[in-house]
Amino acid sequence: MIRLYVRVLELLGKEARLGWFLAGANLLLAVAQFAEPVLFGRIIDVLSGKPMTDTLFGTAISSPWPLLGAWVAFGLFTIVCSAFVALQADRLAHRQRQAVLTGYFEHIMQLPLTFHTGTHSGRLMKVMLQGTDALWRLWLSFFREHFASIVSLVVLLPLSLYINWRLASLLFVLCIVFTILTTLVVRKTYGLQMEVEEHYGDLAARASDALGNVALVQSFVRVDAEVQGLRGVADKLLSAQLPVLSWWALVAVMTRASTTITILAIFVVGIILNSQGQASVGEIVMFVSFATMLIQKLEQVVSFINNVFMEAPRLREFFDVLDAVPAVRDRPDAIDPGRLTGLVEFNDVSFSYDGKRPAVEDISFTALPGQTIALVGETGAGKSTAIALLHRAFDPQSGFIKIDGMDVRGMTLSALRRNIGVVFQEALLFNRSIAENLRVGKPDATDEELRVAAEGAQALDFIERSDLKFDTNAGERGRMLSGGERQRLSIARALLKNPPILILDEATSALDAVTEAKVNAALDTVMKGRTTFVIAHRLSTIRNATRILVFDKGKVIESGTFDELVASGGYFAKLAKAQFMVQDETRAHSPALTAATASKA
Repeated sequence: MIRLYVRVLELLGKEARLGWFLAGANLLLAVAQFAEPVLFGRIIDVLSGKPMTDTLFGTAISSPWPLLGAWVAFGLFTIVCSAFVALQADRLAHRQRQAVLTGYFEHIMQLPLTFHTGTHSGRLMKVMLQGTDALWRLWLSFFREHFASIVSLVVLLPLSLYINWRLASLLFVLCIVFTILTTLVVRKTYGLQMEVEEHYGDLAARASDALGNVALVQSFVRVDAEVQGLRGVADKLLSAQLPVLSWWALVAVMTRASTTITILAIFVVGIILNSQGQASVGEIVMFVSFATMLIQKLEQVVSFINNVFMEAPRLREFFDVLDAVPAVRDRPDAIDPGRLTGLVEFNDVSFSYDGKRPAVEDISFTALPGQTIALVGETGAGKSTAIALLHRAFDPQSGFIKIDGMDVRGMTLSALRRNIGVVFQEALLFNRSIAENLRVGKPDATDEELRVAAEGAQALDFIERSDLKFDTNAGERGRMLSGGERQRLSIARALLKNPPILILDEATSALDAVTEAKVNAALDTVMKGRTTFVIAHRLSTIRNATRILVFDKGKVIESGTFDELVASGGYFAKLAKAQFMVQDETRAHSPALTAATASKA
């Protein structure tokens, strides 16, 4: 727990200097706060007609006015210092919260797709928001009051021993009881609180899942079922949280009871010591004030321990994500080669997700600038993995990939990916305007460049039909647009980026025939003069590919043009026959007729 809290303080980063300054101010504040009970006790002694040489200050005291003046001075110092600490602690906590939040967001955006595939986005959002909120609360409370409270205890106990060790022993007993009680409760509830945070994560993931699929929920009349499911998770959360709250309520009651008993004990012991001349009335009053102050500081320490304890699971989740190391990173000597020409070479490339079964194995081929390379095969054959290795979603375990003669691992990730455009099977759009979505490909694109790209992607017609034109909002994940419109926007985005290498990942698989014809026309435009990799199941879309690579179980088993592969009568020919079911048996066995039919398709 202490190590976790130390790491929380280490995250102060550039604010650490101000943190040290606030720590020093808290130390002075803690010392100044003890002047009030000490001076109060001495004034009582003076007013009771007992002039004496003060053992603490080493001066003869016969008048209350100097003591009262000192009290006013310490009081003013405490007020000013407390206001300064509170103001600066607020600013520090808010500034650093924003800095850590943006740093966390940047970190998770750089994590590989495998991480995001296995982690729900709703859970990541929950971890980000709750984690940074927890950090903010701990920083704020630490510099505002908790550090001063801890320092106060360190100052109070030795000071009370110096003044009157007999009465001070009662304060020590109170601290010991409190420490034992708090340790017991922390051990009892730590595991329970971890379970609570798991339920919080389940709650966030389930709610996000339902909201992200609201069309499915409504169309299948699942609203009541989803609400009941969420209510079930919330009930489990509440059942796990209540025992934790009960234990900490017990700590609060026991702390209050023990401090009340301590005050009564101070009066009893103080009266006895006073009758024996071993304690003055002022010292009794002083120690009652000490006990009252100790109650306040112990409650703040309880709050501090409780806060750290309650926030610990959230912080552990936060640090677990923050500690996740991207599998693909820039090498120290990585360079930015500028714009590439698009010569791509795969040399004996192999990669496995689990280290047991290869996803791709010994892949070798060369794509010259401007060529179109199609990758076909059954689902799971290794097509998408091979292309993912090209833009370094992963790095191969053996072999290497070169672009323009340079190993892709020797380039910076940003430089590599700036030279590669991707049109995904699912058109990925932000909940922002069409113009903003297009400028993802080129942030500084002019309005005219947007129009040219949209026209080339066959998208200008539907954009111009809307009232807001390029300012039209695409909706969450582009839901305000049709599938064909979304796909044409993603093509326009790639066209605007103008990369030398283009990847088309099943870009037309989910479209109707009319829309597909428009999208294919847009693709013909965007493919011109670029090295293009096409992942396709619909073989009619790759009829004119320069070369087709046929994948099976992670290996390239056939390579050639469409006509060559059909004529060879191998695995690709079987795929082609399966898709051209209109042929009769005689035509299906004729490679020439098959090729002719494919040409018409």
